[in-house]
Amino acid sequence: MRDWKENVWPALKKAQNEGQIIVFVDESGLSERPHRVRTWSPRGVIPMLQHQFNWDHLSMAAGITLWQFYFRLYEGSMGKEEIVDFLRHLTKQISEPILLIWDRLPGHRSRVVQDYLAGLNGKISAVYLPRMSQA
Repeated sequence: MRDWKENVWPALKKAQNEGQIIVFVDESGLSERPHRVRTWSPRGVIPMLQHQFNWDHLSMAAGITLWQFYFRLYEGSMGKEEIVDFLRHLTKQISEPILLIWDRLPGHRSRVVQDYLAGLNGKISAVYLPRMSQA
């Protein structure tokens, strides 16, 4: 981590001087599942909850620059197809070359995503954040 902060990050920041926009990207899931349920009923009567717990969830991909925030919502889990979709929309919103900084999610390293990035002819260059060491 120290090497990344002291050597890699300063070199990446120079990309701004070369006209690239640095975008940090990550994904997250949102669940409709309630975190806590509390109810009351008369003493001795078991409370009955009238709610459909279908456990649906959404996923969100987001990118943040120094000046802007970009995001898209997706039904279900985030997969490599959704990652490509997010990158496609990101290139529509940002006209300058993009320096993408993200984690090592398997979807980011997938063949589908890597092929998509290679087909952009340098519009997006991707850099991975360092692995966190296990203590």
